Amino acid sequence: MLAAILLSALAMTVIVGVRYLIVSGAFAFATTRVRPGLYAGQRAQIVCEIGWSLASAAIYGIPAGVVAWGWQAHGWTRIYSDAAALPLWWLPVSVLLYLLAHDAWFYWTHRWMHAPALFRRVHAIHHASRPPTAWAAMSFHPWEALSGAVVIPTLVFLIPIHVAALGIVLAIMTVMGVTNHMGWELFPRALVDGPGGRWLITASHHQRHHRDYRCNYGLYFRHWDLLCGTDRGLAPFDAPAAQPARRVADRGGAVAGHEPRG
Repeated sequence: MLAAILLSALAMTVIVGVRYLIVSGAFAFATTRVRPGLYAGQRAQIVCEIGWSLASAAIYGIPAGVVAWGWQAHGWTRIYSDAAALPLWWLPVSVLLYLLAHDAWFYWTHRWMHAPALFRRVHAIHHASRPPTAWAAMSFHPWEALSGAVVIPTLVFLIPIHVAALGIVLAIMTVMGVTNHMGWELFPRALVDGPGGRWLITASHHQRHHRDYRCNYGLYFRHWDLLCGTDRGLAPFDAPAAQPARRVADRGGAVAGHEPRG
């Protein structure tokens, strides 16, 4: 039994790591085509982002692997594979519930990470990416990675979800994590500046968090930021805005673990 658990954890770690390399690599490559030179001079930062992210892959992969083994070997979770087991309308509802629950957890733990002591010891690793790149989505201190790694493995014990719907949740989580950090806006301005953009988080929204720190804490949706008064809108993607932020880090800001006051 122990060997099966370890094998499942190892397999899931490899899957998470390879998924990260493929998705982040694809969007980094797209960046070189769509925004040539955007990541110029950030080679050392990108190497650090990849290193922290691969460490995070193990932290995400181990609990996911244990849960996957428990589901397959003992049916411990509420994941189901027969689409007829629950009404079809539950498929999109379950996806939305998982995203809302994950978003709430992320907002409050992320905001907590900005408390000075936690920021210096933990969250400064992520904010060392100034400005972030497509490789930064999983660039976390191990304690921060652990806080994120427990969400989906916990939810599968609480909320029924079809295995395909769970795959959609994981795909959205992966793609949004990467695209929100890549330094340019993937989605059309009609969406970002329209009614949908009022509630959905895209790169323009998360970029302001990396510039101003004490705002825009959400992951998928803006409602927690709007309700709690921490939403400061969108950030333009321009070189003059990004360069001072990098100089702040060089003078002892995020890299040294001291959060600038935004």
